Parts: sequence; C-alpha cells; structure tokens
Amino acid sequence: MTHDHDLELRPTAAQTAEALSPPPGRTGGDLVVETLRGLGSTTVFGLPGQHALGMFDALRRSDLTYVGLRVENNAGFAADAYGRITGEAAPLLLSTGPGALTSLAALQEAAAGSSPVLAIGSQVPAAGLGGGRHGYLHELRDQEASFRGVVKSTHPVRTASQIPSAIAAAWESALTAPHGPVWVEIPEDVLLAETVLPVVTAMDADPHDLVPRPELTAVAAHLLAEAERPAVIAGGGVVRADAAGKLRALAERLDLPVVTTFGGKGAFPWEHPLSLQSWIEDRHTTDFLEDADVLLVVGSGLGELSSNYHTFAPRGRIIQIEADAGKLESNHPALGIHADARLALTALLETVPEREDPKAPERVRRVLDLVRERVDSQHLNLEQELLASVRAALPDTAPSFWDMTILAYWAWSAFDARRPGTMHSAQGAGGLGYAFPAALGAAVADPTGPVLAVSGDGGAMYSLAELATAAQYGLPVTWLIVDDGGYGILREYMKDTFGEATGTELTRPDFVALAESFGVTAIRSTPESLKDDLTKALAEPGPSVVVLPAHLRMFAPTHLG
Repeated sequence: MTHDHDLELRPTAAQTAEALSPPPGRTGGDLVVETLRGLGSTTVFGLPGQHALGMFDALRRSDLTYVGLRVENNAGFAADAYGRITGEAAPLLLSTGPGALTSLAALQEAAAGSSPVLAIGSQVPAAGLGGGRHGYLHELRDQEASFRGVVKSTHPVRTASQIPSAIAAAWESALTAPHGPVWVEIPEDVLLAETVLPVVTAMDADPHDLVPRPELTAVAAHLLAEAERPAVIAGGGVVRADAAGKLRALAERLDLPVVTTFGGKGAFPWEHPLSLQSWIEDRHTTDFLEDADVLLVVGSGLGELSSNYHTFAPRGRIIQIEADAGKLESNHPALGIHADARLALTALLETVPEREDPKAPERVRRVLDLVRERVDSQHLNLEQELLASVRAALPDTAPSFWDMTILAYWAWSAFDARRPGTMHSAQGAGGLGYAFPAALGAAVADPTGPVLAVSGDGGAMYSLAELATAAQYGLPVTWLIVDDGGYGILREYMKDTFGEATGTELTRPDFVALAESFGVTAIRSTPESLKDDLTKALAEPGPSVVVLPAHLRMFAPTHLG
C-alpha cells in the first residue's frame, strides 16, 4: 500500500539529477543560507566576525537581504522587532565569544517578550571544542552554556550534514507558542569547509499548534457565564497570537471589563465602554480586579509589573490561559489552560452563551474616573501633555518602540496604542538601549511607513552607533530623545529611597549636532512645539532625530489601603 506522503518524499528525476550535481565552491556557510531561504527567510541581521566569515561570504551568493548593525546587542534588538512585526523567525548572524555574548541582553528581551529570534553563532574549530587545548581567539570553555539559560532552545552543530536539520529544528522551536529566541552554534571549520551535499531546497519546519484541552475550556466557559463580577487581564500573549479580535468578541458577548498589561498594549480598544485601559499600576484598578469573582487572565504570567508589584491579591477564581507552561499558576492558583491565546479564546467563543451585564460599563467608568482624579491631583500636566503630543503626531498604524525612560513609564499606563502590535517596550527584561535599534528592525520589516523610537538621554547613549545604520539604509525612523541630563528614573528611585542620587548624572553630546554628523536630520524641540516637530519628522523620508530637553516626573506610586 502506498501512502500520499510516500509519493511526496519520492524525488522527481529532475530533482535527483540536480542533487547529484551540486554547484561547486559551496561551503557549510552556503548550507546555512540555503536552509534559511528554504524555510522562507528573506532578511537576516547581524555583525561579521572572524569565525563567522563562512556564513557572511555565503550571503554574497544568496538573495537574502543582509542588514548589518554596529553592535551585536543592537542587531539582536532589531531582529526582535522584525520578528514581532512580521510574525516570522528573524535570523541573527553572530560571531564567537565577545560577539556572541554581546547579544545576550537582546536575547533576554526577546525571551521575555516572546519574539522569534533565530540566532546563529559561530564557534572555534571543532578540534578546539571542550577544553581550551588550542587557545583560539574568542574561545569560551562552553559557549552554548552561556545561552542555555537565556534562549528557548539550543542547537549545537558539529558536522555540515547537521546544519539543515539543526536550523529547521530551531526555526520550529522559535515559532511554536510561546515564541522565543533560539541558539544555533556552528564551528568555524564546518562553515568554511567545501561541501558536496545537495543544495538545500524547501524545508518543512511548521510550528506546533498549542490547542487547549476541551474539558478545561468547558469549565472556563461555565465559570464566566455564571460569574457576577467577571473581569479580564489581557497580556502580551494576546498580541503575539493575533487574538485581539477574539478577545473583543468574547468581552462583548459576556460584558467583560478588560484591562491590558503593559506588554498587552493594544490588545483591547482603549475607548471601548468595557476598557479599563492599562492602569494596572493604580490601586483603584487593582482593587477592581481583586473584587472580581472570576478573573480571566489571557497571555500573562501575572509577573511583577502585571500584578502592581506583587500587591495584587485576588479573592475570586482565576482562569489563566498561557502558552508558557512554566507561567501557569506560577504566581496565583488558577484553572490553568496551557494553550495559544487565539485557539483558547476561539474555543471559549464556541462554548459560552451570551451574558448581559448592563452595569459593567458604569463600573468601568467609575474606576477610570478615580484613576483620573488621582493622577490629576498630582499636577503632572507636562508629562500628560507630552504623551498627548506624541499620540497626536503618530499615525494610528505606525509602530512605536520605547526605552526604559520616564516617558515610557507613563506610556505603559497612559498611552493609547490604537492597534494591536503597534506599541513595544523593553519592559520584558528591562534593559536600556532597546528603542532605536528595535525601531530600525521594524522599519526593515515594513519600510512603507514611519516608525517612532523614544529614549532618554541615558538610554540613547547605548544606541548612538546605530545612527550610522539608519543613515546607511535610509530607514524611516524618527528618534525622540528626552534629555534630562542623566538616568532620570534611577535618579527618582534613589532620591525617594535614599534622599540623594549617586551615579545618575551624565555628560552628554550635542545630540542634534551628532545626528547631523551622520547625515541624519535633527531638531531641538520644546514641549510646546513637540507635536508639530514630531509630525514633520515622521512625515519625511529617511531617519530623523528630535531632541526634547525636559525634566519629567513619575506619578506617585499607589499603596495598599
């Protein structure tokens, strides 16, 4: 008996002839780029280095588009954003030792933010692995171990024939929910050695669907339908799974108030009558969620930021839908449903009856009124006006990327991300220097519209080298740098805690002159002219910098009470 898949595996005569006569002069590096092409890649990010030159030479013989950044960490941030915007695995080519290790902070952010980054790094020649016998440049005793605790999976290669399978397995891992970064490691001599292996053609590395168990969604549907005061916390998993439409449909069918986490910005319409927006750092919102008799948590582990710094103490029943099994019930007991957010919400929509609660919009308005009164009482008009200016200047569909800076901390709570997947920040791992290189990666993914990056002057210093990248590729990124003379948020934290700040004041360059020296248009703005300055910068082709000298303050933290 012959099965259909048996026929599919049987090569044609033309395929056999082509496989028996591969073109000469190919190396292990060619196997890398051929595999990436066979998996569907069109673009790779990275930075060349001595042991990785076999991969980079092979790029010359391929039709892959290479985008080179100036620092490996920034290349990782760019790949992260490319993966978020496209939903595809983003290849990141790295060298050995210092080059590889410099990418780790970016890969930590990709892991925290569930971004499918496919990092492929070189290694010292195979003979030198495992003990420093040869003393190679860049050599690490166990390079793979440096990545194992950061990425989702590691895939070491030791021979040329292992390359296609290792990269395909890594690709599948990166794109299986929850998405995440992966690490492939190939020795220098394997990359450089000529190969007579056939040219790699189409590869099959489809990610696995993470389907919810039906008995669990049946219980969840019953709990939600019978609840008196249900509510929803929507996290980044909703955005990553492209499940915002499903979430809205479920909320409207059951009259569920919805709050989004900082990572879930845009998962639910900001002005919707059932929207609690994203004021999860406010005690009024926390009180409301604690009072819910059934709380549906979708795509969030209820970590530090999503639980109001672990002050959240729910009294009702929690239903937690989460693709990362390690996050299920990790902070609170729950009916844990290990599943992709979109598939689980679809299952609930197919199961739940309609539930009417005409008082739900009124309860939502009451919470938002209390939040607004508290913020307004602190006389922080400048900060709110600046956010309003940014929102007014930025097209609804344009993505924005935010560094760890005071204006971003405000944006987490107060910025209306009008479309899913349009607001991204470094709050997953909390590293500095994310915004600008990530925005460059987003512009590579879609160069047809503007992209905004927002940094403080301290975070901007991590990324200045990438002004050269922006200019080299003509990427349409506008970089807003809020210059307050140092690490503003750390200054506030230290003064509040110790009465005085240490190590937070910084000497800075003239950012406008520096940008112009790279051939990048730049302007010094004011709070009054920011909206117009940003609007103009975002409308012009190519990169631009807007510098805003301003000292911002955070809204006061809330307390239990």
